[in-house]
Amino acid sequence: MAVYKIFPEKDAYISSKYPAQNTGRDEVLEVSNTNAINLDTSAQGDVPAVKRALIQFKTSDINDIITNKIGNSAFQSNLNLYLANADIAPLNYTIETYPLSQSWNMGTGRSGDSPKTNNGVSWGWRLESGSGAWNTEGGDYTASVSGTQDFTYDSTKDISMDVTTIVQEWNSGSLDNYGFIVKLTGSIEFSASYVDTSYFSVDTHTIYPPELEFKWDDSSYDTPLTAVTSSDFVLAFTNLKSEFEDSGVYKFRVKARDKYPTRTFQTSSVYLNAKALPTSSYWGLKDAKTGEMVVDFDTSYTKISADSGSNYFTVYMDGLEPERYYQLMVKTVIDSETLVIEDKGNYFKVVR
Repeated sequence: MAVYKIFPEKDAYISSKYPAQNTGRDEVLEVSNTNAINLDTSAQGDVPAVKRALIQFKTSDINDIITNKIGNSAFQSNLNLYLANADIAPLNYTIETYPLSQSWNMGTGRSGDSPKTNNGVSWGWRLESGSGAWNTEGGDYTASVSGTQDFTYDSTKDISMDVTTIVQEWNSGSLDNYGFIVKLTGSIEFSASYVDTSYFSVDTHTIYPPELEFKWDDSSYDTPLTAVTSSDFVLAFTNLKSEFEDSGVYKFRVKARDKYPTRTFQTSSVYLNAKALPTSSYWGLKDAKTGEMVVDFDTSYTKISADSGSNYFTVYMDGLEPERYYQLMVKTVIDSETLVIEDKGNYFKVVR
């Protein structure tokens, strides 16, 4: 298994209601359509009120991950945005993402600036107000490749959208990387519907900045060890350290043994007889403070490996946010019983 995350080099949201305003340093990214309630009493009157988010990740980071970490393995890329606030009328709606086709400047504006800041990207301009107009207001993008995510009334409103095709186009050089544009689908934008969602930006002071997540399967299960066959087993991380630098990759070793081993004639203790977790075993990472899953269990991409010594899995420390504590977790399926092991003592800190 492998999971690797990178964070944006810049982001902003743009608003049709204020076509020259920049929000490059705002703490949130808004994706919304508030036309249905946009009944201003000011001189501006009733104008369209649509907001779209722009997010760009470094091309060098993307290419490095694919070339030097993933290699020839198949992979999936997800754009992850974490909800800050939502006010939604439709029971169902769709958010879509396209690759931008022109460059843009992030700027230093915030939504509450007075007077409004216009030194970066906006609805009408790529670079700043009066400089580098979009060919089409609201952002120029390539419509032939995209990602979409459907939302229902009771679904989570976080975005975790498959954008693999877009990332592959950037990596191959078929498209230049100018970032993503995230917007409501055409049937919702500029309609009488009302969807108002905001997501934490790269300038957030929380643990929820946007992420571009890469997942691929690098697991290997080749072991002479006998697999545990019941829930009565003991699990231990044998090389867990309290701190790791935010660079490189670390292989965590996980040893299993029977809790009540069968007594046999041998020179060493039967409690030293190692066993292996079964192939249906997965790892996860939880933020130790908030309890949020940082890397969730995934039957395709967080498989636990095994060799002659023990089970193991690798974690890329530079894909985690530094100065935070993370708790290691294991999930395994034994004889149709699903077990989750989350000993609070199995945690570490990533430091700069």
